[in-house]
Amino acid sequence: MLLDTFGRVARDLRVSLTEKCNLRCTYCMPAEGLPLVPVSKLMTADEAVRLVDLAIRDLGIAEVRFTGGEPLLRKDLESIIGEVRSRHPEVPLALTTNGLGLDKRAGTLSEAGLTRVNVSLDTVDRETFERVTRRDRVDGSIAGVRAAKAAGLGPVKVNAVALRETLAGAPDLLRFCLDEGAELRFIEQMPLDAEETWQRGAVVTADELLAVLSDHYELEPLGRAGDPSSPAERWRVAGTEQTVGIIASVTRQFCAACDRTRITAEGTVRPCLFGDDETDLLGPLRAGASDEQIGDLWREAMYGKWAGHGGLTDARPRSKRSMGGIGG
Repeated sequence: MLLDTFGRVARDLRVSLTEKCNLRCTYCMPAEGLPLVPVSKLMTADEAVRLVDLAIRDLGIAEVRFTGGEPLLRKDLESIIGEVRSRHPEVPLALTTNGLGLDKRAGTLSEAGLTRVNVSLDTVDRETFERVTRRDRVDGSIAGVRAAKAAGLGPVKVNAVALRETLAGAPDLLRFCLDEGAELRFIEQMPLDAEETWQRGAVVTADELLAVLSDHYELEPLGRAGDPSSPAERWRVAGTEQTVGIIASVTRQFCAACDRTRITAEGTVRPCLFGDDETDLLGPLRAGASDEQIGDLWREAMYGKWAGHGGLTDARPRSKRSMGGIGG
């Protein structure tokens, strides 16, 4: 198992497949994008599959999510998912994407063995979307949500970073998700922006979101719905069977129940999203290390995981990587 000194066991693996993205969200990337990583330093499809296979087979991983950057920019994504599925038919395989191009690939991804999809969509207002992402492509993300549902990749979840410029439109985004049968999850903005403009005082908090949503909807609190490791607190929308969730990493931290481990696109283990401690697995793998040796490196990295981020404040040292470079 991937056990740490606080007794937590990592069962949820996030695997970044690229640092590249076709949007430039203000809370994630600078307008010019992140510095490109040489292809030779990124995991190949075979290397990504080997690490995922090892994690499931030997380290107790029970769920895998592929992320980016934007993972749909990997042309071999279906191949990666298909190979993992063939080796582990029982393990849920998920994808986090901005949805651009998903309307053309949802079917082939489902056929390859993908289980479900999260689409990052902060607003359904065209002008606001363009300001936040620096691209006029909201129609593409909406098409991605609908294509995922049509391909049976559900429950489809929509991830929305809560921002000052999108707060007024939060009820409209919830209405869109209710109409589309998608599960909406708001995420408090974290200090993982490449331009380092984050300030705690500017964060749209869970309480603010609830106040705005409650002006339009009656919400019934469900807590973490029996899953203490779930990052999202949930509320049922009255008159429906659907829920809206809030991941309050800043104001309601949930580190004590964290069960995640992350692999960056360069093949390093990152035990905590907010810590810069990374352990290289790709180098030893390419040097001929056995699965047992790689597994030992991974266990050692996770054993030293922090108790928690200790509160996200303006004075706290910033991560050297932005979210786009880490993987969601």
